[in-house]
This record gives sequence, C-alpha cells and structure tokens, in this order.
Amino acid sequence: MTVNEPATARSETRQRVGTARRLVVKVGSSSLTTAHGGLDRARLDALVDVVADRCARGGQLVLVSSGAIAAGLAPLALARRPKDLATQQAAAGVGQLALAHAYATSFGRHQRVVGQVLLTADDVIRRAHYRNAQRTFERLLALRAVPVVNENDTVATDEIRFGDNDRLAALVAHLVGADALVLLSDVDALYDGDPRHGGATRITEVRGPEDLVQVQAGDGRVDGLGTGGMASKLAAAKLASSAGIPVLLAGADDAARALDQADVGTAFAVTGARLSARRFWLGYAAGAKGRVRLDDGAVQAVTQRRRSLLAAGILDTTSDFHAGDVVELVDRSDRVVARGVVGYDASELPELIGRSTHELPAEFRREIVHADDLVVLQ
Repeated sequence: MTVNEPATARSETRQRVGTARRLVVKVGSSSLTTAHGGLDRARLDALVDVVADRCARGGQLVLVSSGAIAAGLAPLALARRPKDLATQQAAAGVGQLALAHAYATSFGRHQRVVGQVLLTADDVIRRAHYRNAQRTFERLLALRAVPVVNENDTVATDEIRFGDNDRLAALVAHLVGADALVLLSDVDALYDGDPRHGGATRITEVRGPEDLVQVQAGDGRVDGLGTGGMASKLAAAKLASSAGIPVLLAGADDAARALDQADVGTAFAVTGARLSARRFWLGYAAGAKGRVRLDDGAVQAVTQRRRSLLAAGILDTTSDFHAGDVVELVDRSDRVVARGVVGYDASELPELIGRSTHELPAEFRREIVHADDLVVLQ
C-alpha cells in the first residue's frame, strides 16, 4: 500500500487506465446536482467536455451516470430525497428525462450522439438479458455513440432499495469488455478513515486485499442526494479488479487528469484473471437462489483443486432452489467460497447428502455442481 504520496510516477495500473481504449466512467449524483436538487449544468458540461475529449483521442467510453432521482427533486418541489418508494420512482421518472436531455444537449456541442441505456437487475441476473445488453452496447459503440447508463429507478424497486451505481458500473465494465473502470466521486481518493473527521491517511495505490486491512470505509452521505458511499465504491473496485479490470477512484473535479494522465486518486491493481462473460455472470451478476454448505474436504476440492461438487461433501442446504439455478457454496462458517449452477432441486438433495457416488442410485450419480459451471470467489 502506498500512502500519503503524490502519484507522480505512474504505476502500471495508472498506465493501463490512461491508455485504455474502452473505458467505463461512473459519476455520482453529488457530482452532477446541487444541494437543493436539480442538475448543475456547468458541472455536467465540464464532465462531458472531458469524456468527449477522450473519445476524440480514439477512446470508446461508456458513462454510468447517477442523478435521475436528484434531478427530479427541484421540478417536483421536493426539498430532499424522498424516503418512500413511490415518490422516489416519481422523482426518477421526471429526473431521468431531464438528465437524458441534458446529456444529449451537452454532447451535441461536440457532435457526439448519446444513447440512453436503462438497466434493471434482470438485465444482469438473467443470462439471456445479459447477452442482449452486451449486443446493445457493442452496436452503440460501433456507431460511435456514447452509451449513458443508469439504473431504471422508475420501475426497478430492487435498485432503489438496495442497489448503487458503483456496483452497476463494475458489472457494466465487464459486460462491455472494458480495459479500465474510473469511479468519479465527491471524494478525491480512498482514505483509511473518514477524511472529514481529520487524521485520515490518503491511499494512492491498492495492490491487493492486504492493502485494505486497515481501511474503514463508511457509507454515509453528506448531502443526502446519493445512494452510495465509499463502502460501495470500494466494493465495486474490488469486484472489477478481481475480474481483471484496473480501477481508478478519483474526484469528479479531477476528471480531466483521471482520463488523461491518470495520476490522481487511488489506483486499484488487477488481482485476478479476466473471466469469460459467462463465468463473470455466474460469479458476480447472477442472483443466487440458495446456499449449499460444504465440509472442509469439499471446500478444498472445489476451491484449490477446482473439482466438481459431489454429494459426499455436502453438510446441508438452504432455500427452495431448482435444478439450473445459481447457488452459493459456503464453508462451515457460512463464508461464500464459490457459486455455481446446481444440478438438482433442493428437494432431491436430503437423500443424497453425505453419500459417496457409488452408494447412490444410477440416476443420481452426476455432480451436484459441475466444475465447468462453478466459479471460485476470491
């Protein structure tokens, strides 16, 4: 971990961000809207200028933009972000239109066409939807358009209640095959504590999980406009970097340098190999329908030897899942060690648990989760 030092000598991670041909950039609500709601057109135009400049230099950019609900507050005469779901959805309906129009107008100054892409959980959880979203992004980028992505807050209750655009950006980065991910925030970098309270140390490079042991990332928001905090940004950076995508976390005010020299903020080095689209979907995007608890031997076989899960290594199961569903594989302490496509209904497993393959009837001698349908989580 490199702390409290200017990022003058560019690391390999920063070089990869600075030279990335295909880049996903995420910007939060607080960087686009005023404290009283409504879009801050000057800040939005400044961001668009930076993105358009990177495109003009040969880059392909996907912009994941928050701000729909916040942009709907002022037009609806709402003093603050509403807490009830119906009003949040109403604000999103008004604000999303304003946000899309603002981006179209601003990018038009650079003769750039934008394409709005609104995603729900189903678009990343359901395999068919995931592949369709991939094709849509590919075509937009091939036509030299700038996809502007947001959660479909008007109808997607899960996103409003539980989601955040930081995670969405990490998922989109892999979905489009991005070379790097840039998370723009109202905080200029990652700190080991809350910089607003003093005494926190700025971290410039994160090379692996060991560099984050002392980091305490809060999820509080100062202005009440956003839905994410540093915890969600850190989780998104870890998700992307573990799947082979370098990440830069920087302040929105430093967007120009972040998308050029990449010598600001905190750089997250790649910690895992790039996964195929299917394996990434299986490991990080698909919704898990239940859990299967493994004994120590099965955990070792699955995670270290990359073997299929057999009935003999199962301790018990939870939830009412069906064959073909994605399930989480957990150890004795309920730590998730892998995810995979289960080959049986939950109702079939009690009679199989703990029994070796040769003890089972012939029709039940197949794997519970085949190694080809299994992703080990780091």
